[in-house]
Amino acid sequence: MADPSLTSPSEAPLRSPRASPLSLSFPFLREGSRVWERGVPPQPRSLPSPLPTKRNRTYSATVRATSGPAFKGVCKSFCRSQGHGFIRPTNGGDDIFVHISDIEGEYVPVEGDEVTYKVSRIPPKNLKIQAVEVKIVHLNPGTKHETWSGQIISQLDES
Repeated sequence: MADPSLTSPSEAPLRSPRASPLSLSFPFLREGSRVWERGVPPQPRSLPSPLPTKRNRTYSATVRATSGPAFKGVCKSFCRSQGHGFIRPTNGGDDIFVHISDIEGEYVPVEGDEVTYKVSRIPPKNLKIQAVEVKIVHLNPGTKHETWSGQIISQLDES
């Protein structure tokens, strides 16, 4: 039958020989890993993005994007805290994704701002496109605009 030397479920749970209880998080911490040595648990936001940003875009993709034609559009939406938004092309078609790292200029885009942009394909299948080298050419009048440093501008002079 059962071995009497085994502990029953009603007794104290088995413990690790270590003093502190073991807790796993993603990615799993292993001895010898850099994360383990720093003692800082990884954050979910530290996972790499599947979208190519200005920092991790390949050289060939950058050359193709910068040598392509510039298009005009209107900012449909942009969320600074999430780091992305969408542009509605003036010639029609599907909305185009824009990443925060691809916006050039002083102001954070808001709905209704007119922009110019170039396009780059999104790997791995290169079926979708994203806007790169996004520049605001006309700020939407009557809306509050924010600079990247956080300063809010309520009235802009049109000169």
